[in-house]
Amino acid sequence: MWFNNLQLFRLTQPFTLSGEALEEQLAAHAFQPCGALQPSSFGWVSPLGREGQMLTHSVNDYIMVCARKEDKIIPASVIKEIVNEKAAAIEAEQGRAVRRKERQEMHDEVVFELMPKAFSRSSHTYAYIAPKENLIVVNAASAKKAEELVSELRKALGSLPAVHPALMQAPASIMTQWLASGNHPDDVVIQDECELREPTEEGGIIRCKRQDLMSEEIQVHLNAGKEVVKLAIEWSEQLTCIIGDDLSIKRLRFSDELLEQSDNIGADDAAMAFDNDFSIMTLELARFIPRLLELFGGEDRSGYAEKI
Repeated sequence: MWFNNLQLFRLTQPFTLSGEALEEQLAAHAFQPCGALQPSSFGWVSPLGREGQMLTHSVNDYIMVCARKEDKIIPASVIKEIVNEKAAAIEAEQGRAVRRKERQEMHDEVVFELMPKAFSRSSHTYAYIAPKENLIVVNAASAKKAEELVSELRKALGSLPAVHPALMQAPASIMTQWLASGNHPDDVVIQDECELREPTEEGGIIRCKRQDLMSEEIQVHLNAGKEVVKLAIEWSEQLTCIIGDDLSIKRLRFSDELLEQSDNIGADDAAMAFDNDFSIMTLELARFIPRLLELFGGEDRSGYAEKI
């Protein structure tokens, strides 16, 4: 199980539940498929999929969880077409225009009628809890999806003091300095992709791929006031990723060396292979995440108590 995106949450109080105790808490919120008239459903499933029954999976004191979300899919175009047909029939039969409120009532009726016949779409979001590091690491590209998982975890536990890490220095400012000065930490190698943005609400955006980011062309944009809000890097020859100005990590790729290390361990079944990957990944991220926070001046913990 290799994560390809990271959304980080700082636990501002110690997480004292064992994997088994957490399992008991999640069991009351296990995933149940959508009912006939239920538009969506969210709950916990085994991180091992069909290979496991438990709702938590622990390796080296790290606890993996997996949330499943199911949504009923009714295309908006289908609803609109049926509503238009109903409205046209009323206008033809009664010789009057259909009011907006009436259309909304028709819309709701159509959704109600189509819901039992709608197709379902499922998605899974994985996360692991690192009690020793006081972190929750979510494999999600969007902050919304990560917040949804943490919110459901909070609901299952009754409370969960988890917030996004607050930094002493803004990532955009630090990443801009790296490109503007050409100086960056020794364990960081600047790759060939970035996003530059003017620091105003309607400011211009420049997206660069396969570009020499130390070139004069990039310097012109930086001199004009644009900031680096996304930057592709390689770290310590162990992984590559794109860092966002919100501290999100996307397109995370671990080195071939790490992947081969997992393969060389060997596994007799899918569960053992999962454990191998999970163990190597978490140990590497236990090195990378503290360094990532350090790159941006470390954490500002003064406001954590206020955000719980």
